[in-house]
Amino acid sequence: MHPLQCVLKAQRCLRWAPLASVSWLLLRTCRAHSGVRSSAGPSPERRQEDGVWKDFSSRLATGPTFQHFLRSASVPQEKPSTPDVEDPPPYLTVDDLLGTQRKVYLETYGCQMNVNDTEIAWSILQKSGYLRTSNLQEADVVLLVTCSIREKAEQTIWNRLHQLRSLKSKRLRSRVPLRIGILGCMAERLKEEILNREKTVDILAGPDAYRDLPRLLAVAESGQQAANVLLSLDETYADVLPVQMSPSVTSAFVSIMRGCDNMCSYCIVPFTRGRERSRPVASILEEVRKLSEQVKNSPALLTVSGLKEVTLLGQNVNSFRDNSEVQFNNAVSTNLSRGFSTNYKAKQGGLRFAYLLDQVSRIDPEMRIRFTSPHPKDFPDEVLQLIHERDNICKQIHLPAQSGSSRVLEAMRRGYSREAYVELIHHIRESIPGVSLSSDFIAGFCGETEEDHLQTVSLLQEVQYNMGFLFAYSMRQKTRAYHRLKDDIPEEVKLRRLEELITVFREEATKANKTFVGCTQLVLVEGLSKRSATDLYGRNDGNLKVIFPDVEMEDVTNSGLRVQAQPGDYVLVKITSASSQTLKGHVLCRTTLKDSAAYC
Repeated sequence: MHPLQCVLKAQRCLRWAPLASVSWLLLRTCRAHSGVRSSAGPSPERRQEDGVWKDFSSRLATGPTFQHFLRSASVPQEKPSTPDVEDPPPYLTVDDLLGTQRKVYLETYGCQMNVNDTEIAWSILQKSGYLRTSNLQEADVVLLVTCSIREKAEQTIWNRLHQLRSLKSKRLRSRVPLRIGILGCMAERLKEEILNREKTVDILAGPDAYRDLPRLLAVAESGQQAANVLLSLDETYADVLPVQMSPSVTSAFVSIMRGCDNMCSYCIVPFTRGRERSRPVASILEEVRKLSEQVKNSPALLTVSGLKEVTLLGQNVNSFRDNSEVQFNNAVSTNLSRGFSTNYKAKQGGLRFAYLLDQVSRIDPEMRIRFTSPHPKDFPDEVLQLIHERDNICKQIHLPAQSGSSRVLEAMRRGYSREAYVELIHHIRESIPGVSLSSDFIAGFCGETEEDHLQTVSLLQEVQYNMGFLFAYSMRQKTRAYHRLKDDIPEEVKLRRLEELITVFREEATKANKTFVGCTQLVLVEGLSKRSATDLYGRNDGNLKVIFPDVEMEDVTNSGLRVQAQPGDYVLVKITSASSQTLKGHVLCRTTLKDSAAYC
């Protein structure tokens, strides 16, 4: 068997082993084998100094073997906090790991976690001497941070690779070869299939392998394809400070945990992002403090009011559990929402989400705090009470239902019935008056009958969500549904049911959002409206988009001063109209989060 295939096979076998110690994984191809072939070798400009190429190839050939990889997996080693350019693997030199001013172009697809992953990947590459570019034509490295949640998401990447193949083939010989990498969930799910199907791809890096990017790119410089798609039980990138992509942003994402243990039958996430593990609370608080401080101290942000919102991220964000401090690893059981259960053995101890949310909200009273994406099972009363009491924790909860049918929910392994879910909705609305709710729904899951579909329609009508994310079911390999259920709903039926759900959602969301008409909303300004150069837009506490005229207004913190709103400002807007997605109104004044309480 070819060495590349051997290692990829080993990864599948060792998926849930403690693999954090495998810091250097060489997936190399040898021209003497007939398995997965390498790229065509170095381009002519790389052969100008033939001795250099031969030296690199010889060092590459004498690198770790497959047996070395297996031995290393059982030897505990401490992960380096930054790319270890001082102690490279034996087949590379320190200089090989340096970016030497090569320019990286990053594209992000999918969820907010991928946005955060992009910032993490860029932080690692920046420390290795790479430069960032927003111009694809001048890039030396193109990295796509990908999504695998649905087939359509993956098809988007295949189409993009087809476009990049043309760009790569037209690369001038006078420039260094263009290197293309696939990062994230698609790399993790498909692995060698990407390398076999698309020879233009030089590197693969799974969600837990971003520390390895400098090495993977160094190997790719030899003309070899390289990959690291190992999942880890403890990688959280806690010591990597993500680099914000734009100095003028008003909000930032902070990852607090990775992976998911829920194992819902339709979901690929546990197989592309691994088991749940949470960052230490101390590292999260430090990152949020730095975000708050850099806004106050950065000259680049003098033209705007700066970052005023942090969203805590995780695949199952409210199941957060920091076990890093021994004194908190007691035998206290987890409190679940009433009527909910888990697909795994009950976990105990650790610092939970309510504690983290409390501590984060205390850092900066003028900074809004959001979190996504939660699971309905993890909303104990202490979390709801904290959201209600703390002014800077947004009164908005994402509560993914997926279906309104208890029978389908059981097949999905969601751990609750329709009745338990509706009871939770009522409890949340009683605990947090005025809360905005959003949800996820899947149309056409395995075995869904017309009656099941109508129950989902009725749930949309009963709850009246302010926002919703609705999709037709897309079966994913490796999931429980793929192995045990039948994708038996015709595509045209899925799409018809999806359209019906979207129509009902819009009708009910419009009704829900019209309750804001005549009310005053605190809005965090984000920038100019995309549809009108004379309007600004921002988001209210419930995360709804609010559009209002760009005019002078009173500044309540400076009596008599007239100002125009800037991104990062808090303004009060009186709502005059509403749709299923947007609120419109006229601006009253610029204010602060603290002072706004007297008006809202």
